[in-house]
Amino acid sequence: MAPPNLDSGRWKSHSGTFAWGMLSVTSTVLSLVLFATYIGIGALAHEARFSLAWALASTLFVFAGPAQIILISTLGSGATVIQAAIAVTVSAIRLFPMVVSVLPMMRTPQTKRRQLMLAAHFVAITLWVECFRLLPKVPRDRRITFVHGLGTGLVTICLTATTIGYALAANLAGPFAAAILLLTPLAFLLSTARNCRQLSDILALLLGLALFPLVARFRTGVDILISGVAAGTIAYAVHWWRERQ
Repeated sequence: MAPPNLDSGRWKSHSGTFAWGMLSVTSTVLSLVLFATYIGIGALAHEARFSLAWALASTLFVFAGPAQIILISTLGSGATVIQAAIAVTVSAIRLFPMVVSVLPMMRTPQTKRRQLMLAAHFVAITLWVECFRLLPKVPRDRRITFVHGLGTGLVTICLTATTIGYALAANLAGPFAAAILLLTPLAFLLSTARNCRQLSDILALLLGLALFPLVARFRTGVDILISGVAAGTIAYAVHWWRERQ
């Protein structure tokens, strides 16, 4: 469900704007990807022997799929809280450019910094993409409220999926629980493929998939990092060469 036009009277109240933000999560396929991702995260939390309350708290306060996977994996493998915090912080740095690019779309000359704190917390890949799609249809003085509603809707989806994934992993047989865990990498793979727009994007994805089995043979422990950096570098070089031509 897309938001109404700029001249619509439905933007008059903050409550109505917030409601439109929440309802807008039904207008994108990314909500389904997010749902599938967090089913896998819930199952992963159960597999690592964390409680459901802990899993829900991590979803609420972290609200970033890759960072949560890192958090669960590091703590589940016996790492200290400080080590996990450093790993999650490094992962979260990738969100900084998204926050910087989205927040100016919400600000007005009267906006105070504290009004942007919750909106900044909600900024992840899904909300970042949806802001560029939906915010131009929202009056500027209602955009913060709209993003609060959109973020609340996305968090609600994530909390629900986390609970379902945790419950399924707890009650299904081993092979089925393992299949649920596969939803997380599959969701990220499909999301990445869907967002490929240029030749360099497609080339980076295909090269990453092709190089990973080769790099994994060396058992370096950072196979994904090596294959990703190599594929991205080659794709960028091809893009640079095409631009020069």
